[in-house]
Amino acid sequence: MNRINQKLQEKSNEKLLSIYFTAGYPNLNDTATIIQDLEKSGVGMIEIGLPFSDPLADGPTIQASSTQALKNGMTTEVLFDQLKDIRKTVNIPLVIMGYFNPILQYGVEAFCKKCREIGIDGLIIPDLPVDVFNDRYKSIFETYDIINVFLITPQTSEERVRFIDSISQGFIYMVSSASVTGSSSGFGDIQTDYFKRIAKMNLKNPQVIGFGISDHESYAQATKYAKGAIIGSAFIKNLSKNGVDNTEQFIQSILN
Repeated sequence: MNRINQKLQEKSNEKLLSIYFTAGYPNLNDTATIIQDLEKSGVGMIEIGLPFSDPLADGPTIQASSTQALKNGMTTEVLFDQLKDIRKTVNIPLVIMGYFNPILQYGVEAFCKKCREIGIDGLIIPDLPVDVFNDRYKSIFETYDIINVFLITPQTSEERVRFIDSISQGFIYMVSSASVTGSSSGFGDIQTDYFKRIAKMNLKNPQVIGFGISDHESYAQATKYAKGAIIGSAFIKNLSKNGVDNTEQFIQSILN
């Protein structure tokens, strides 16, 4: 069974903290160290950002980290090389989050095959349309047991949500609001109503909420209505301020 599904099924009442960070930031060779430290600190899943020069959904914090990572020399090939031995030390699910252009340039099947070889469990590709994936690439992902995670927003229709649920494996990424990452913190009535509405749909896939989660309070709010929550910008800000040595303190401040 794919590690993502294993993790989601471990304890039905246990909430999942997923952390996003940009590969190659703050320094090119920090990637494996950050992953190892995150697992030791109690994180349940990690999203490894493959930096891209023209992001769509990323706010200024993640954009700046991607720009620096690219300047540091991060590429698809470098990332794969950095992760080639990661499964010798790390057991939790690892997901690569990135845009479709670098994956297409690498070759979709070759990319999935490489992910399988090094132990990547899933991909999040915000600019790959669901219909295009379903028609052209779903069979490739299934061949290599790579889960493709789809995003929904408060504006996604019920019909669309149910279609995404029907072709998904693993979990559905619930974007908390129609904004970029890191643009807000905490949730108001509009977001809470959205979380409740999706929860009432009784989808077959669990939901994990991202965007706007930065501290213990917002993590607790999100996980009240979903299986887990994702923190990205706040962790990258912590890396920017404290380097790679403060990871455990940051994670514990979220969980406790």
